[in-house]
Order: sequence, then C-alpha cells, then structure tokens
Amino acid sequence: MARKIVAKKKPGKTPTGAHAPISNVAPETARAAGALVSRPEVGSADGVLKPRDGVEALRPAGALEAAPAAPEARLSQLRDIGAASFKDPEVVLETVHGVDNRIKVMQTDKYPYRINASLLITARDGSQWIGTAWFISPRTLITAGHCVYIKNSGVPNRDGWVKTIQVMPGRNGTKLPYGTVTSSRFWTVKGWADSGDENYDYAAIIIPTDLGSTVGTIGFGSYADGQLIGSDANVTGYPGDKPSGTMWYDNKGIASVTSTKVYYDIDTAGGQSGAALYVIKNGQRIAVAVHAYGGAVTNSGTRISPPVFQNLTNWKA
Repeated sequence: MARKIVAKKKPGKTPTGAHAPISNVAPETARAAGALVSRPEVGSADGVLKPRDGVEALRPAGALEAAPAAPEARLSQLRDIGAASFKDPEVVLETVHGVDNRIKVMQTDKYPYRINASLLITARDGSQWIGTAWFISPRTLITAGHCVYIKNSGVPNRDGWVKTIQVMPGRNGTKLPYGTVTSSRFWTVKGWADSGDENYDYAAIIIPTDLGSTVGTIGFGSYADGQLIGSDANVTGYPGDKPSGTMWYDNKGIASVTSTKVYYDIDTAGGQSGAALYVIKNGQRIAVAVHAYGGAVTNSGTRISPPVFQNLTNWKA
C-alpha cells in the first residue's frame, strides 16, 4: 500500500490580488481545499502504466519510441497559442536544448498519458492555435493562462477570452480514443488577464461532460523548495514541431525555483503550452507547475504555490 501523503491543512479561501480568479461565465460555488496535495485518479478506462521512481517506467523501450530528428516546420501546421500573446513572431516560448531527448508516446490511451489533451483553440478573431491541457477532475483541465485568454497580440479583435477550445484526450495523430469535447467555459487569474504577467500564467478549462472520470486525473501539489530542487520531473504534451497530434515526453531534474516559477532543462516545443510538469512521489504522479515558457538554458512553468493550489482546487468540477 502506498504511503499516505501528509500535508498541512489550510483554509478554503479564494485567493485575492494577482491570483484572484476570473471567469468568462458566472462562477459556481467554489470548493474548499483540504490539503496541499490533491491525489490522482486512474479513471474507469482499461490500462494503467506504472512508473519507476521519479520517471516513467517505459522510457527505454515498450510504449515509448525513440525520437526521430524533428521534421522541418510545415506552413500548414498551426502555431502554439503562446505566440498569439506576443507581437514579436520570433519570440521563443519553448525550446529544445542541444540534442532532442523527447520520446514519442505510443500508448496514448493508457494512464497516465490519456489524462493529457491536445487542444484546438479558436480565438475571438477566428484564428486557430494549438496547446496542451491535463485533467484534475471529471470536468476540469488545467492549462496555461495564455491558452484561454490572449494578451498583447496587436491583432484587432484577437485579445481576450478565446471563443472555444476543442479538447482531445489521449490523441494519437488522427486517432481520438476518447473522442472530443468542446468547451467555452474558462477560468484564469487577474495577474494574467490584467497584466499578462508570466508569474500568473495558469488557467482552467471546464468541459460539459465528465470525461475525466473515464481517462483519469493527475494529482497536483504545493511543495517546499527543498522538495522540488533536484527532483526528477516529467513533461508530456503535444508539440507542434512533431507530426500533428502526436504526444511526446521528456524528463530531467528541476534546476531551480522561485516563489512563482519552476525551471528545468526538459525539452519542449510550441504546442506544449499548458502541459503539466509533474514529479512522482510514492508511485503517484503529482503536478507541481504548469509548463509555459522557454529559455536559453532552461524552460519554465508557473509554480503550484499555495494560492495556485487553492484556485485549482476551487476550479474542480
């Protein structure tokens, strides 16, 4: 039996200030947080893959396949939604450092991979973009703030809440093992919507069905700096530089943290905006950040700090 995760209790208050939540629809009654770790659920679908300590068990062979060289970008491919929130078309949001260590996920219909969803995002102006999200409850997926709310695009009628997001969990190219569902209900926080501040770049997608009960959920938690730095971390998502709709994985240690960000040298590319950065503790996969940005040496994500944890808990539906 897995050892029970012990965490301090905290009041179930809604965060204020830059973490104050906002939505494009009338809010439902928020749920109070119980602990600083929300545990994962495998869902009702068949097939569960067990991890090694810290990383996924099938990296060398089996359900994962060694990554081929990245193909040349095709003009027909949609761009990462992050590019919509920046006027500079050359801005690098996510990066591969040196050799591309990403591995293609073959068994996308197995847990935990199926909790990741490929996103087709339609902005206010009708433009379309790609991203990644992950289930934390039957009807709630977490993603980057810039996946649901576009800032500073410089394009008329593009900024603000996106129109719709098509959610495709466990997608594998043209195969949709769990179908697709479209959402027009979103949450983010004032720090992102008002200022476009990357320290508050996180959001939720609420879908009209309980698809998460089938595919399962990933846990999420708020940990101390010492529990994160040096820990093996994992990112799985849908990069746009690979064949359309294919899922890719990489892992490496967490390099550093601040109160609002987590930094790691894990290879990613545009399209993985919104993916979970997760660790494995006692056999359970626990997200600790929302992947969103690149850099010359490390990529980074919005840290699940106590106020972020509270919002994610309140957004569960």
